[in-house]
Amino acid sequence: MGNPEGWQAVTLDTKYHVAVLMGGWANERPVSLMSGEGVAKALEARGHTVTRIDMDRTVAAKIAEAAPDVVFNALHGVPGEDGTVQGMLDLMGVPYTHSGLATSVIAIDKELTKQQLVPRGIPMPGGRIVKSEELYEKDPLPRPYVLKPVNEGSSVGVAIVTDESNYGNPIRPDAKGPWQEFRQLLAEPFIRGRELTTAVIDGPDGPRALTVTELVPKSGFYDFDAKYTDGMTEHVCPADLPEEITALCLDLAVRAHKALGCKGTSRTDFRWDDENGVDGLFVLETNTQPGMTPLSLVPEQARHCGMSYEDLVEAIVAEALRTHANGGGNGTDQA
Repeated sequence: MGNPEGWQAVTLDTKYHVAVLMGGWANERPVSLMSGEGVAKALEARGHTVTRIDMDRTVAAKIAEAAPDVVFNALHGVPGEDGTVQGMLDLMGVPYTHSGLATSVIAIDKELTKQQLVPRGIPMPGGRIVKSEELYEKDPLPRPYVLKPVNEGSSVGVAIVTDESNYGNPIRPDAKGPWQEFRQLLAEPFIRGRELTTAVIDGPDGPRALTVTELVPKSGFYDFDAKYTDGMTEHVCPADLPEEITALCLDLAVRAHKALGCKGTSRTDFRWDDENGVDGLFVLETNTQPGMTPLSLVPEQARHCGMSYEDLVEAIVAEALRTHANGGGNGTDQA
């Protein structure tokens, strides 16, 4: 696909002190540590001073002691992706990468995301919130359907319930699944077809979508293990798709990014029922803190568009500094 039309990577002429915030206590801690270390090494390679901070309850004191010019938020999941860290950094007056408080609160919550995107004409699966104990009485939707936590990322706790699944009918309380871990779940119709994703990166001229990747798990579906275990998923980048589907993915990813008020970078995931053409494409979610590991999709798409990992990291930092200098909060201006 080459570079997006008019795209120009923004790198930093000035050398900064960057605190890379990573780790934490969410399910995605190991992924965050890999993302953070990759970012830290990239910034050091470009001559910036880097302080690595492993998120814990004393994080505010650690950041205050480091006194960085900007924080690179490499956290995934709660509390780095749900607005908690963003609110803390807003109070401290420290510039930081990625989306801000309002956007983070909305985007991590799958139901709130639907309320923000669907009225703007962005197609998403239907469904409803159910209490986990309801599943032991009857199915909330006709099978097959998908159950997922309302506010987790990286496909943590996702279950596909089919007539053939060994969860029982209705689901047994002793069957292993997200109903044992979460009080509430989002139930959505299962959409057959292909798993697609598109990254968006902000620049001085606004957000640009990079390309479309198809994710082909070697077995099962694209769950947490498939995402972060080398060799378990094939990334087809760029995806072999009809031109109108590629164009629609790029358009919807930018529209979701803007509607949610994302900053820096985001990644929008799709499910495409290829038997139904453009009517078969649905947005599943928009990730405001996409991974930056060696297996992660945003760096891979950036490389395809001629942007090195170091360029990508600097572009994200440059956007954080630009947003802060303009007096705008990260992602509080949904439109």
